[in-house]
Amino acid sequence: MAKILDTVPVWDWGFFTEPKPCVIAGPCSAESEEQLMRTAAGLKEQGIHMFRAGIWKPRTHPGCFEGVGVPGLKWMQKVKQELGMKICTEVASEKHVYECLKYGVDLVWIGARTTGNPFLVQEIADALRDTDIPVLVKNPMNPDLDLWIGALERLNSAGVRKLGAIHRGFSSYEKTRYRNVPQWQVAVELRSRYPELSIFVDPSHMGGKRE
Repeated sequence: MAKILDTVPVWDWGFFTEPKPCVIAGPCSAESEEQLMRTAAGLKEQGIHMFRAGIWKPRTHPGCFEGVGVPGLKWMQKVKQELGMKICTEVASEKHVYECLKYGVDLVWIGARTTGNPFLVQEIADALRDTDIPVLVKNPMNPDLDLWIGALERLNSAGVRKLGAIHRGFSSYEKTRYRNVPQWQVAVELRSRYPELSIFVDPSHMGGKRE
């Protein structure tokens, strides 16, 4: 039997206005202060108020660009202060959470690779205990609904009530038209079990091409 999640509706998070779509937008990775300020300003002109950028990037192979780290949080903070936008980024460890709280990040999400590791999810949940910051959880790399739900449960048990999910598609060994196969039935099942849970969709991970 699924555990009941005690969550706050997305409209009560203070970021989004009903009935407009909840849009979170921004670059995959923070690369420079100028890049973030220019991109954020353009998005604000389009009516988007939640700005995202990757500060830490979990890469498959060592030696690849793994994000700018803490300096990027300073740039994000400038976006918030000068443009009045809300800011968010991905966290994958306790240290990431503390750095985000230090720089006033308004929302964090847990990436697909991290969702698949209950030890890391619990570490993040413990770091978020007694905070009021909203958290979104991406589906794990493989279509394992219980693993996805388990991550949500761990965060909720730590007192995170502003909680939502992100459907970003699943990895596949076979070549398909998608970068990550949607397998919508998994998200539909999550919705059927938790009808009050806010679920976002990440189209860039589903439709993007690596080449």
